[in-house]
Order: sequence, then structure tokens, then C-alpha cells
Amino acid sequence: MENASFSPVSRVAICGGTHGNEMTGMYVVREMQRQEADQTGSVSITTVISNPRAVEVCRRYTETDLNRCFTKALLSSPITDSTPYEVRRAQEMNALLGPKESQEAVDLLCDLHNTTANMGMCLIFYSLDWLTLHIYKYIQSKMTSAPVRAMLLTIPKSEAYSLESVGKHGFSIEVGPQPNGVLRADIFNMAKEAVDHTIEWLHKFNSGSTFEEGEVEAYTVVKTVDYPRDPTTNEITAALHPELQDNDFKLLQPGDPMFLSFSGETVKYEGEDLHPLFINECAYYEKKIAFHLAKRITVTLPSISVKKD
Repeated sequence: MENASFSPVSRVAICGGTHGNEMTGMYVVREMQRQEADQTGSVSITTVISNPRAVEVCRRYTETDLNRCFTKALLSSPITDSTPYEVRRAQEMNALLGPKESQEAVDLLCDLHNTTANMGMCLIFYSLDWLTLHIYKYIQSKMTSAPVRAMLLTIPKSEAYSLESVGKHGFSIEVGPQPNGVLRADIFNMAKEAVDHTIEWLHKFNSGSTFEEGEVEAYTVVKTVDYPRDPTTNEITAALHPELQDNDFKLLQPGDPMFLSFSGETVKYEGEDLHPLFINECAYYEKKIAFHLAKRITVTLPSISVKKD
């Protein structure tokens, strides 16, 4: 593959508290603010608590999910008395860090999240962005405290709904398992280490280092699975089977236990071999998602370097 070159990545945003009960990102951002880490070498860093109202009450959101408010339609919608707070806040964030899909947007936006699922360290990307995928490869090579994996969303950036899509380049970091409203030292340290490695990579890239071609694995979502439900009441009638619980990324094959009904019956999986992600994620109950099912793919990366003047 031919070498790919990119402009220097000099303006970076690190965000936490997009969901107000996911504590790690909020405290990583506060620690960076305490250390006044707004300029490190070639990188200017903006740190933001994304949803301060939700953080204050330790809830995922106050009116609607902020991390679904960054579509072009919502970012350009008129503000009225009935506009939810999170839509207003999304437009404020877009003005601060964007505008989305403009030359004025920050060069890289990293949004920090927690999951209650046993996902370890998972980076989430829109599309095949060679620069952010090289950052993933670098973090994966440096971190030993937990497996580092990637989830690739096949959504055009113009339709992307989450905060990281505001930057020219962007990704979110999901770290878990961690209960909502709880701060765990091991999970905090994993997220902080990933942020530190990201900034370290940016310094190397901006100073002229070439990152050689290679391969990374990623997971692409094929479908989502809901809980079994009562056809009359729509209430769930089963929980995740103990043999599936906490086995994120482990291959799920036909006949494997999937749910255990409240009356004691096992519901088995039927379908092609796929990998379950975000198993029993707390925030997904309202979205009627028990877990995602994904394919594992291999992505070949070109070598990349900073674009010469």
C-alpha cells in the first residue's frame, strides 16, 4: 500500500462526562485540568466535561442521550423552548470543538466512556481512518493491563451521531466493566494510560516519525439482539445466560446458551458464528438491546506520516 500523509494533529480535545454517570472520563478530564495539561509539546489540548448537568445529578442524561445528538440534522435544528437540554449542549459543543465537517474543527477528538459490560479497553471508530487506526495499533502495542480491541461503525460521518464525530479525526474509548456512578482505580488507570499513549503517538507523528504499514483486528456490528419479551406486556422474560455473561468478544456459535428464562428454560443461539459485544450493558435496556453481534475483520493499514509543507 502507498504511504498516506496527513496534516499535523495539533489541536486535540479530550472529553469526559458525556454520560453523567460514567465516572472515569470525568475524573481523567478533571485530573488533566488540575495538572493544567493544555499544552504538551506540539499538541494543544482542550479538556471538556461534556454534560455538566447530567454529571451533577450522576445520571446518564437529563432529557435525552447527548451521545445521540451530534447528527447534522440535530446540530442545525432551531432552538425553541421545548428543545431538550442535551440538544442545546450538543450545539454548544459543536460550536466549541467544531463545527462538524469543517476546517475549524479540532484535529482529533477523544471521548471517554465506561461500560458495565466486560469489554476491557475498546476503541470505537467511524469508517476506515488510517490515522486513528494507527493510534489504536500503537495503544494496543503499549498496553498490557487489559486486552485492547476496536469496534468499527459503518456509518457515514455525516450521519454519525456521537461526540467524537465532531473532530476531523475522532474515536471514543469504552472501558469496563464498571458500574454506573462508581469509580474504579484499575479502570481509571487504563483510560488514563490510553490517553497518555495517544498524546505520545501524536508527538511522534507531528515530529516526523513514519508509522509502518501493518494489520489490526476490528469488530463490525452485524445485528443487535433484544431480550425475550412477553408479547402482551413487552416485559423481558429472561436474563442473559450465565455462560454468556461477561464473555464479550468470545465467539458465539449455534446451540450456545444465550438467555435463561425466569421459569428456568435455556434459550439457545441460532445463527452464524459471531462475536457478542456490550453484553448486558445497563444503558442498553432502554434501547431494547441485550448485546450486539459482530464479525471480526482484519484491516490492512498503510504506512503514514505527517504531510510535508
